[in-house]
Amino acid sequence: MPDVVSAPAAPASFAVNPVSELARQVDAYVAMGYPGLAGLDEAAFRTLMAPLAQCLADALAAGLDLTVTENRVPFVAVIADAVISPELRVPTMRAGRGKKEGILDRNYGENGIAPYRAVDGLGVPDAPVYLLLDVQRGDEFKNVKPMNATPVIAERGRTVLTIVEGLSFNAAFPDLLIKNHCFMLAGSHEGNRRVPAIWISKGAPKLGWCFQGVEHTWLGIASAARRVAS
Repeated sequence: MPDVVSAPAAPASFAVNPVSELARQVDAYVAMGYPGLAGLDEAAFRTLMAPLAQCLADALAAGLDLTVTENRVPFVAVIADAVISPELRVPTMRAGRGKKEGILDRNYGENGIAPYRAVDGLGVPDAPVYLLLDVQRGDEFKNVKPMNATPVIAERGRTVLTIVEGLSFNAAFPDLLIKNHCFMLAGSHEGNRRVPAIWISKGAPKLGWCFQGVEHTWLGIASAARRVAS
């Protein structure tokens, strides 16, 4: 697999050029082999992503903050699971500049992540691609039980991320997945007490799960301000 087109790594905050940043994310997905995973050639894949330009224009008109910090990015281009299943994306996960492929936690069992669905009320667009705006890794919720943190996130008018959104977040910004700064994806569930999460295990990014009543010192809860589809 070709090297990922990585986001710039910088501990201090800086502003991105929105058009260039969207193009960088699309290029990163192409470099990761997403067109093939979607059963498309590169040209068709880029055509699929083209509506995101209007999504971005709408977000900018609404006053999108373009600041990137060590915990927050302005937007993430999301490809729906109907286009590329989450299972196919797991090996493309990366932790920082590491080369180890992503792995799926064996504790998901025989059915893997197939039974997981978006939590009711998230308003996930019925669209092949969309933008996730004002995405935060959620470091402030490290060492907080997900069952206690998710109501706080909702009260702020924010939305927790689904598995597909978390995989997109990692694909676009692998440098934000680092030791002791990983994140849960409380927007997906199987109807039980499990909360999916992405963390690092033996240097490799792993899609695993935690219990909603258990806190972890190295796991925040990722969230976003809203979703925008064309």
